[in-house]
Amino acid sequence: MNVSPRHGAQERKSVTVSKQDRLSNQRRMRVFGAFVALVAAFALGFLVRSQPAFVGMLGFNVEGEPGASATSSAVKTTYDSVSARVSEVEDILAQSSLDTYELDAATASLVQSFMETTGDPYAAYFTPDRYASYVGESVARSYEGVGVLFSEYNGRAYAADVFEGSEAEAKGVLQGDVVVAIDGDDSVDWTLAEVLNALAAEADGSVVISWMRPSIIDAQTGEEFTTTLEFKAYEEVNLESSLDGEVGYLKLKQITADSAELVRSALVGLSEQGATRFVLDLRGNPGGYLTQAVDIASYFVKSGVIVQVKTVDGVTSKTAAGVTITDAPLVVLVDSYTAAAAEVLAAALQDNQRATVVGETSMGKGTVQLMRELSFGGAIRYTAAFYQTPLGREIDGTGVIPNVKATGEQAQELIAIETVLAMA
Repeated sequence: MNVSPRHGAQERKSVTVSKQDRLSNQRRMRVFGAFVALVAAFALGFLVRSQPAFVGMLGFNVEGEPGASATSSAVKTTYDSVSARVSEVEDILAQSSLDTYELDAATASLVQSFMETTGDPYAAYFTPDRYASYVGESVARSYEGVGVLFSEYNGRAYAADVFEGSEAEAKGVLQGDVVVAIDGDDSVDWTLAEVLNALAAEADGSVVISWMRPSIIDAQTGEEFTTTLEFKAYEEVNLESSLDGEVGYLKLKQITADSAELVRSALVGLSEQGATRFVLDLRGNPGGYLTQAVDIASYFVKSGVIVQVKTVDGVTSKTAAGVTITDAPLVVLVDSYTAAAAEVLAAALQDNQRATVVGETSMGKGTVQLMRELSFGGAIRYTAAFYQTPLGREIDGTGVIPNVKATGEQAQELIAIETVLAMA
């Protein structure tokens, strides 16, 4: 077919334009591909930096630490470390801000806030001055007392027992009242150790204590009042025992370093007097030495687990010591102020089906706190262990639930005696 010169020129022009379009499209695709590759590389880099183990597998080093292994436990990033995030802010302020900050004040504020976010009611930061008071020489000194047995719950000291006939009783201090200030100092939540230190430091005169009376032990508010208490010598018997017919009654007020020996002597003595069954009264007992609680439980439990202790390393068990004194029927009395090692004792006897528990659900204080000194001064306190019953039930926050519920001091005692007399 013949093609006119005009048509041939148009065809050649069309082919030329088509080639130019293809070349232009190819260039755009290459640019777009390069952009995609750049974005992908950036995204991959972002992902890799957030995965130290993956960085190590690829053989890369962490920026700023030549030769460091990215799998090292010392490597911290802003993706998984509070310290790295704070460090980033600190660097920005150092490089760009005209403002300054006071190091100790900033440290105290940051660390205390950090501890509070753990949700542990006992977690706290102790500044160097507060820590010095906590572990000061006054810890080893004794004082005559103000007629109150102190204990601690959720990081606050409270009156676990008010001695009969004491000035504190006369001025209206009741079991469960929380210490909010000593000599006007209400700047911190007063812990047990700090209260005892403050009292020991002023044991030659009087002390002004402000109290808060919560509706329940863990309430944050309540009626407040202040007392001025003179230091006096108070003789308070830790173990009371008596015989009511064939029922031997033992009231243990706290678990001290000699409590196991006191209980042993009382059990032997009451048995010799004709006791064939027992009531162990742990109401109001704030706890104390775990080893003593285990030994007391062993007087009634021939073998088996007494308590389980849960830590970051796992769960360990403490078993009966093999020094059983009696297999007679037993009732244990508890109330809402039975706490810590006293709860361990009650739960051990209940779980081993060795005793019937009567009364009210106990406090639910089943934790162990440690104080760790810091290299830059001060210390932190934190919960390091939880108590569990022999059957693995948590004590903290739950308490020991009685088999027979009863309220009212006199009613509880009557029901305890009726229960133990009905036991085979």
